[in-house]
Amino acid sequence: MSGIPANQPRERVIRVGAAGDPPAVRLLLIATTLGFLGLFLFLPVIGVFTEALRKGVGYYLASVTTSEALSAIRLTLMTAAIVVPLNVSFGVAAAWAITRFEFPGKNALTTLIDLPFSVSPVISGMLFVLLLGIRTPIGGWLADHGVRIIFAEPGIVLATVFVTFPIAARELIPVMSVTGTEEEEAAVVLGAGGWQTFVRVTLPKIKWGLLYGMVLCNARAMGEFGGVSVVSGHIRGHTDTMPLYVEILYNDYDFAGAFAVASLLTLLALVTLLLKQLLARRVAITGRAEPETRVERAAA
Repeated sequence: MSGIPANQPRERVIRVGAAGDPPAVRLLLIATTLGFLGLFLFLPVIGVFTEALRKGVGYYLASVTTSEALSAIRLTLMTAAIVVPLNVSFGVAAAWAITRFEFPGKNALTTLIDLPFSVSPVISGMLFVLLLGIRTPIGGWLADHGVRIIFAEPGIVLATVFVTFPIAARELIPVMSVTGTEEEEAAVVLGAGGWQTFVRVTLPKIKWGLLYGMVLCNARAMGEFGGVSVVSGHIRGHTDTMPLYVEILYNDYDFAGAFAVASLLTLLALVTLLLKQLLARRVAITGRAEPETRVERAAA
């Protein structure tokens, strides 16, 4: 490169060049970033809490403690509690299979994992209705045996599982690809079993990516609207999650009540964002444990 000494590291040249941007450019970039954050993040959050408290704290508490609101909160938390372990288990299994083995259909499996990202949640909900509705062969047979899927809690869980199951897998596949297989192979050579190797060697290497995927999956599960709206039937007090209940209150012109329930979702989102940031920082500052330590612990 012209004008750059041959013995000067390229990284240092890039850093110096970036730090030497004109002050006007840096101010413009910072102002643009803060403007977008303020317009699309801070103002909506402030607006939600302002509208939620517009009629006072008493009305706010009354809105979020009605039987229907408590039912929506309970169903949302229950759905997330079921969906997250299922999808994390699938994510670990899929990441393990894709990164540790070669088999026919591996590329097809990788593509299918991303399918929910390319299908509208509303369409996925309609597919479940067409497959498991009470007027379908499968749904009718299940209904005759006392099992109701659509317009009941199991349908909500199924729809949420479908739209969220790629999240954990997509967080773990890159992590497990980077860590490689050398330590697991060394542990097996030293006499460790498969489960022992996973718990003592693999899991410590992927734990932060695993927790990161759990947080993102939980956030997506609690905020899901489209697919759940189709399969829930909107039975008030029974099959309405928090996002659906917000829509019902808003359509009933109970704006303060709708924003009160929405503020709970906003708080959950902010907690999720905080956890996500803490985990991302932890991943950045935590180096890999000494391979010998993990291998020896697995073989012990």
